[in-house]
Amino acid sequence: MLNKKVLSIILGGGQGTRLFPLTSARSKPAVPIAGKYRLVDIPISNCINCNLKRIFVLTQFNSASLNRHVKNTYQFSLFSEAFVDILAAEQTPENPTWFQGTADAVRQCMHHFNSHNYEYALILSGDQLYQMDFMDMLHAHINSGADITVATQPVKAKDASAFGILKTDEHHFIRTFTEKPPQDQLAGWDSEVSEEMEKEGRLYLASMGIYIFNRTLLEDVMFNTNDVDFGKDIIPNAITGNKKVLGYQYEGYWEDIGTISAFYEANLALTDDIPRFNLFDKSKSIYTRGRILPPTKMSGTFVERSMIAEGCIIHAKSIERSVIGIRTRIGNDTIVKNTYIMGNDRYESIEEIEKAESEGMPHLGIGNRCEIYNTIVDKDCMIGDDVTIKGGEHLADTENEMLVIRDGVVVIKKGAFIPNGTKI
Repeated sequence: MLNKKVLSIILGGGQGTRLFPLTSARSKPAVPIAGKYRLVDIPISNCINCNLKRIFVLTQFNSASLNRHVKNTYQFSLFSEAFVDILAAEQTPENPTWFQGTADAVRQCMHHFNSHNYEYALILSGDQLYQMDFMDMLHAHINSGADITVATQPVKAKDASAFGILKTDEHHFIRTFTEKPPQDQLAGWDSEVSEEMEKEGRLYLASMGIYIFNRTLLEDVMFNTNDVDFGKDIIPNAITGNKKVLGYQYEGYWEDIGTISAFYEANLALTDDIPRFNLFDKSKSIYTRGRILPPTKMSGTFVERSMIAEGCIIHAKSIERSVIGIRTRIGNDTIVKNTYIMGNDRYESIEEIEKAESEGMPHLGIGNRCEIYNTIVDKDCMIGDDVTIKGGEHLADTENEMLVIRDGVVVIKKGAFIPNGTKI
């Protein structure tokens, strides 16, 4: 079977500085999304849905929570060959340094991969949002006789400067590549796209950072070059070196969640009536850690276009276009709008709550009579009563011990303590 010839390799990401402070204590793939998942669940679930169940996750930076999540979530039958294994960066006599880039991470782990039988390596990013049929991409790779296949997404000219742009011929093989071209240098970089993409003005093929390598070529590149990055080094060198590099056009939803604003918008977009990233499609299920939590309990709350995870206790006045994560507590008469609340890792006991209230201190969750707009609230925050947080373009970028503001989005840091009556 073809799926048994594939080894899936998920890159655990670097420091993720543009997603700070969400990445201050965790790696990008470990960032919670949609109230109950982690970003790494997306590529792993895509693999499982394609019956690709031999998966390695390569981790290095702030990896403890990511390693714990993967270990506790993905367990298969002892009688199958399926696995999701973590390969943490390790120093060895042959490799005394940590991972220096995406390709170097794969290079340093090749001895683990080569203990398995495989013909094709599927290399994925651990921090993107999409639902994709990898088997369709694999068939295109095999039928074309390609050495490497690069998944591409048609983008508009205004977005092209944020990506590596590929130019394909009439057979969809990539002939040239440019990294993040300036707007005034895009002339001639358009490629043949579908009629639908052409009507939308999406004429430029951006690399999605998703690759299929033939094993023989991967081994040759890993053992005979010192290139450290796929996007900047190996793919351009393969194109100029006359390797057969196929561009596989994917026109479905795909979001490279690299900034706070992109992360914020991607989460709120899940509340749309028919979201482009559809969590309710059983053929494309997203898997995550199974938690034994009670149903969410709500009292006196008006809810409009929102997603609320399990285990919450909510007495809010209203929740509109928001995502509410697991174990969230929200007090009386509080208004939440255009906000992602990640939730909590534990419940406080009644005694802890009573003690905090007797001392006039906030307890875990969001207090009474608060107004929370255009905000991301990271996990385990303690927000007091009568707190007002109103994000928006009127706010300048800033950072302090409690929060970060980026592009008008207020991000309350993990575990932040916000006193009663605070106004932001």
